[in-house]
Amino acid sequence: MSDPIRIVGVSGSLSDPSRTTALVRAVVSALEQEISAEAPVEADVIELAGLLAPLSTGIRRHELGVEAQRALATVEEADVVVVGSPAYRASYTGLFKHFFDHVGQYALVDKPVVLTATGGSDRHALLVEHQMRPLFGFFQSLTMPLGIFANEGDFTDYRVSSIELEERIALSTRRALPLLTYHLRTVGRLPAQGGVVAR
Repeated sequence: MSDPIRIVGVSGSLSDPSRTTALVRAVVSALEQEISAEAPVEADVIELAGLLAPLSTGIRRHELGVEAQRALATVEEADVVVVGSPAYRASYTGLFKHFFDHVGQYALVDKPVVLTATGGSDRHALLVEHQMRPLFGFFQSLTMPLGIFANEGDFTDYRVSSIELEERIALSTRRALPLLTYHLRTVGRLPAQGGVVAR
């Protein structure tokens, strides 16, 4: 029996609790629910807020703390990655960029990545397309076609509470599933016959 499909979320928020983390968790959960119909799934969410100290112990990867090195390896070994950052000065957080600065340059080649972001208002919505997609283009990742942006009004007590946001997550998941299924079959992580059906 093959190893479970590994879905890993990364939240670039500096705070806890965090709307960004809530969004990343919701997307990871939606993907987990769909893919688990086809194969066992392991899901995890890395909160960079908890890695501030381990990420600041050096400028080279081998100088970072053990927790940071473990988190980097977890992302590199994932089958599917969900990334998210709050908008800060029209871009992702420095912490988010610093983390991915240490990811291996070729570790995410062709790896499916779902892009998400949060901001105080919809004025920051282009963060996904203008900042995050080019970053993962550098990694040659397979970024999913529909990113997800959420504003403060989509949450209550740091939980997704907006029907509109839930619908955006569902739509993004449906749009991603055919690509995810094809990729996971191609690399032998899903059976060649059958598969996840987009609903």
